[in-house]
Amino acid sequence: MRIGNASGFYGDRFDAVREMLTGGPLDVLTGDYLAELTMLILGRDRLKDPSAGYARTFLRQLEDGLGLAHEKGVRIVANAGGLNPAGLAGAIRELAAKAGLPVSVAHVEGDDLMPYGDGAAAAAHPAAGALTANAYLGGAGITACLRAGADVVVTGRVTDAALVSGSAAWWFDWAPDDRDRLAGAVVAGHVLECGAQATGGNYAFFTAHDVRRPGFPLAEVAEDGSSVITKHPGTGGAVTVGTVTAQLLYETQGARYLGPDVTARLDTVRLTDAGPDRVAVSGVVGEPPPGTLKAGVTRIGGWRNEVVFVLTGLDIDAKAALVRAQMAEALAGVAAADWTLARTDHADADTEETASALLRLVVRDPSADRVGRALTGQAVELALASYPGFHVTAPPGPAQPYGVFESASVPATAVTAVAVLPDGTRTPVPPGGPPARSANPAAGAPNPPATPPPPEAKAAPDPGPPDSGSGGAVGGLAGPTRRAPLGLVAGARSGDKGGDANVGVWTESAAAWEWLHATLTVERFRELLPETRGLPVARHALPNLRALNFTVTGILGAGVASAHRFDPQAKALGEWLRARHLDIPAHLLPAPEETGS
Repeated sequence: MRIGNASGFYGDRFDAVREMLTGGPLDVLTGDYLAELTMLILGRDRLKDPSAGYARTFLRQLEDGLGLAHEKGVRIVANAGGLNPAGLAGAIRELAAKAGLPVSVAHVEGDDLMPYGDGAAAAAHPAAGALTANAYLGGAGITACLRAGADVVVTGRVTDAALVSGSAAWWFDWAPDDRDRLAGAVVAGHVLECGAQATGGNYAFFTAHDVRRPGFPLAEVAEDGSSVITKHPGTGGAVTVGTVTAQLLYETQGARYLGPDVTARLDTVRLTDAGPDRVAVSGVVGEPPPGTLKAGVTRIGGWRNEVVFVLTGLDIDAKAALVRAQMAEALAGVAAADWTLARTDHADADTEETASALLRLVVRDPSADRVGRALTGQAVELALASYPGFHVTAPPGPAQPYGVFESASVPATAVTAVAVLPDGTRTPVPPGGPPARSANPAAGAPNPPATPPPPEAKAAPDPGPPDSGSGGAVGGLAGPTRRAPLGLVAGARSGDKGGDANVGVWTESAAAWEWLHATLTVERFRELLPETRGLPVARHALPNLRALNFTVTGILGAGVASAHRFDPQAKALGEWLRARHLDIPAHLLPAPEETGS
């Protein structure tokens, strides 16, 4: 079956739904609209309007896409329901009725764990409780809805990969004990979930491809759970072993990728070049799912504000020290005040901007008044009484609420997904994988295969706990070295999980992998990225992918919505790592003329 993706986040390319429906054959089109920050945004929307809480952009996309999907026989599965999947399902039915389309719509609910505390009270008093709280469901509810003949399925908070694995379980009529098959589909879903990141977007080696407008990815999923990642012919970007590796490493933690339906062993994944813009994914081993589900909880954490002072020319450190001293009294009663000096200035610069550094002050407090205009106005009052060349990047504004995201675990048995079928029937879906096999598999599938009993589970060695890296000499790599950026021999991709960050690093050759595995220890990682010193760092090796995956606990504070650091989602942490210099065996490096060094 062919499963496509048309969205990696709420705000992704609007035309992608039409592009995927018209660009080539598909059986199912998926869309991922939810992220940790999105849940906070939707929660605030729902406070203002109880009928809101879903991704309205998706509904606008269906004004054009619903008719196209019906015409081509493509099922649509998306998590755009957010906090109100029933409301979105109703709106889609109204849209279909106005267009005269005989489209059946179903939705999945049961993820909402509220009340964790009163949402309205949380907005006024941050300590009062949660704004949103949702369990991450699996694909079983999606499977049940598709088995009931739904043309469109919308969900609330499910795992991103469940959009693909739930669809594949319907098509091939898999059962809960088809673990290797389910794990293969979960891996395909993880590759697809972030859209163009699998087709050259945000790719470390982007200069090797035309990525001005990458196409969106699709997976050709086979009955055994293996897949081929590709894209529609004639679309931009590229699908290579490298682009798929980068996405596999994104926002994962360790060799075991835990999910509600199955645990996928990422250390068993094998990627093979299967032709131009085609990468085969095989060998994935599945293990039983854990007995708990991840839950995401968002809260209004308090109020924040910021001022950015521009320091130009000479005496940058002295100018920064003067401003901090002048603001000290005003900041005395504020809960948190963080100063950051970004040395963007250059000596003997030929433009004023490149002669300037940026001093950023971020303040946070439970009270909006303490970090509002009364405080930022103190900065403005320094305009004629501070360092020479005083100015700020923007006039101070009012305090803004900031969010906090935290992960929790809930017993899987305490959460029941409910598939609300096209006829309104409410079908509870127990945890632990798709429902038992259907008597009427895959309505709409051409010659749906009879799924044989699952083969004897593949044996995969236990990956063991994270390691610190062996370090030391590497056999076969002795010889001269050259001081150079890590990125000349390794790619990287990084991202966020709540307050933690992950950095996946991979190489394209076996020799470079041997060197990387021995050299990039936890200790060396901390040396290269000093901001990680003092924080827990775990390293996981994935030899099949020639990759290391690092998890840095707590570097993002309370998550993206709290804007704890300069790069609040750690999107560029991997690129910072690649830009750091270390001694690299000369024979692994491109010739100096190729790098401009």
